[in-house]
Amino acid sequence: MQRFLSYALIFLFLFTGLAQAESIDALWGEVKPPPAPKLMQVAPNPGTTALLILDIEELTCNAERRPRCLETVPRIAALIDKARAVGMPVVYSLTPRGTPETILPPVKPLPGEPIVSSSVDKFWNTDLEKILKEKGVDTVIVTGTAAHGAVLHTATAAGFRKLKIILPVDCLSSADLYIEQASVHLLLTGPGTRRAITLTRSDLIRFSEK
Repeated sequence: MQRFLSYALIFLFLFTGLAQAESIDALWGEVKPPPAPKLMQVAPNPGTTALLILDIEELTCNAERRPRCLETVPRIAALIDKARAVGMPVVYSLTPRGTPETILPPVKPLPGEPIVSSSVDKFWNTDLEKILKEKGVDTVIVTGTAAHGAVLHTATAAGFRKLKIILPVDCLSSADLYIEQASVHLLLTGPGTRRAITLTRSDLIRFSEK
């Protein structure tokens, strides 16, 4: 009898709570964004870190579709130069419709730098995990577009594989700021990434010799 009363009370609580709860659309205007996250200075080991350049190609990074992406390209290019200078692997991705020729000129891969092609999760149905393992990588610096596409899903997939993630927030992009902020917040708080991710900015990444 006591168990029955307990279940009845639980059911009553849930039923009345659901009846009174307002849906997200009714509360949309009341949501306050979280405080800006703290950005950290980082000095990754170039021998165990790889720089990922995700989908910086003509189809996804252009003035008409995603102008904010074009603003990130010089910063990503500077990271590439610094990574190459210390021997850090640079790995590229493409959308299924992209080709190596459609990668934007400032961030073009050098001969021999790996390129994988997939949808939003660049580990899915590609050799990315194998490439990183063969290079002894335990940390990835994730850059690219879109923030809520390739960046979010590839970083999450990296976290599932026990890789540490460095996310320079000035090297990701989407169609608008809200989506970029939401993507960063999801990676900072998500169960697959929150213990693995470090948020930073490209000028806060220090590259040292191996």
